[in-house]
Amino acid sequence: MRSRAGDKSNNQTGDEVIALHPAETGMQLGRALLHALHNAGISVLYQDRSLRTVWARNMRAPWASDGMDSDGILPASQAERIDVAKRAVITSGNPERLEISVPVEEGVRWFQVWIDADRAEGGVVQGVVTTMVETTEQKRREQTLRTLLREVSRRSKNLLAIIQSIATQTGRYSDGIGDFLTRFRGRLQSLASSQDLVTSSNWRGAALRELVAGQVGRYGADPAHSLRFHGPNPYLNPNAALHIGLAMHELAVNSVSYGALSKQDGFVEVTAKLTATASGETSLSLVWAEKVDAHAAGAGPKRFGSVALERVVPASLNGTSTLEISDGRLEYRLVVPHGNFETD
Repeated sequence: MRSRAGDKSNNQTGDEVIALHPAETGMQLGRALLHALHNAGISVLYQDRSLRTVWARNMRAPWASDGMDSDGILPASQAERIDVAKRAVITSGNPERLEISVPVEEGVRWFQVWIDADRAEGGVVQGVVTTMVETTEQKRREQTLRTLLREVSRRSKNLLAIIQSIATQTGRYSDGIGDFLTRFRGRLQSLASSQDLVTSSNWRGAALRELVAGQVGRYGADPAHSLRFHGPNPYLNPNAALHIGLAMHELAVNSVSYGALSKQDGFVEVTAKLTATASGETSLSLVWAEKVDAHAAGAGPKRFGSVALERVVPASLNGTSTLEISDGRLEYRLVVPHGNFETD
């Protein structure tokens, strides 16, 4: 049976005393520790005061038995840093810690290096123990996280700019605080719905069909009956998803008030088409079409709605748009240039 005790005659590791079973041997413990070093990817080097190697375990590239890489992978400047740190530990007895970068064909490998003094019974430093652990994956994760945080910050600023623009334009075309709040809340909810799709895709964007169906469905209409989507289903980048989502919101609000979605059996048609341009690139043509009452045809999307559809959205996408209401039919056409979407 194993036990932990404060008997100094037992084997001691660091500050922890481990009592060994009589049947256990130092050789067994040594083999276990070697397995642990290998599995954890830890290299350990012991050198005397003259920095002559006494023993080394689990040495891998770019390390060798003398602490250097025999193939010269370890840069001379890094090798010198390690040598200076070891001599400082021998002189002062204080531990040192370094971060080492090693250029390789596929990029850079990173290592944490700990250098500790080994003291004799009288407290004199008789050697140094150097421990090397590769931290390349951790470093890459940290770099990826920093990149993602910068991207989130950039996108957040863009989103706030869109909200500020919507607030300004909504206020300009509202008939009072109540009207403003009603319209502004609806537009914020539209942005939130589009943003949910963007976020769920890890900021890649949103599929056009899903985006349109989500905006139509927000107004109690079942997209399976109230929306007829035709054509390809390109993947919109985040900026395009937010602005096209806003356009779909304005069209859906107008339709619920004046158009096809105000009727129980009404439906809207959304048609997507990919067209090759003269420059060889592909543009996306998006058309929203529906029947409207003849007496309501003149009402149409008014004020900020028409401003968003005809100016804000196309300008944000470097595209063009037209909005026509005549003969009991509303048709909104948006042309989105290449760079705002991708196809399979």
